Amino acid sequence: MTFRAVLFDFSGTVFRLEQDETWLADLTDHEGESLDIEAQTELMRRMTAPVGQVVDLDEEHLHAWNHRDRDPVLHRKVYLEVLKQSGVPHADQAVALYTRLIDPTQWTPYPDTEAVLKGVSGKGVKLGVLSNIAFDIRPAFGRRGWDAYVDEFILSFEVGAVKPEPEIFRAAVERLGVDPAETLMVGDSEEADGAARAIGCAFALVEPLPTTERPDALLSVMRAHNVL
Repeated sequence: MTFRAVLFDFSGTVFRLEQDETWLADLTDHEGESLDIEAQTELMRRMTAPVGQVVDLDEEHLHAWNHRDRDPVLHRKVYLEVLKQSGVPHADQAVALYTRLIDPTQWTPYPDTEAVLKGVSGKGVKLGVLSNIAFDIRPAFGRRGWDAYVDEFILSFEVGAVKPEPEIFRAAVERLGVDPAETLMVGDSEEADGAARAIGCAFALVEPLPTTERPDALLSVMRAHNVL
């Protein structure tokens, strides 16, 4: 199969929000105690999980959770609640951590991201970044000059649809001007990203491991599917 386009998920696929001790060192719980390493790790997991409700929510916050990636206001509202329920009860600390979460310059690329983006683009294959997200991730690419390799950014809060809904995948292939059958979706969620198969795309799964533990998964996928 010859692919004319590749779609990449963002979080856990080409970039990752890494656990940074400097972000979490000053966080304290309800008793004023610092969060231990297990609590810090769980906190980061909850803030970046691609699918699944991570805490119990009332009706108001459940609505915000279900629509968080369509509306930046709802995204902020529900993640501040998630932080509150995850051992960060102090509003100032929660806001500071949330602000870092939505700063695309704070995200770390995987070691092979640049080589893959450059290689795919250099082959003349259309390249899109397709993400369930409520903030603009273009600066993460632009500050490195990698935006030159990306033909389209398809972001849920701009499109008004989220994975696994077929509408967002259709929007992606339409913008790239390709047929779904000629498109490979690469992501870290079988449920969200794998839904691209419903419109006829192929799908490849990568694990959202820390960047230091996943040096070449993207390159391996591209080679396995004869893109590179």
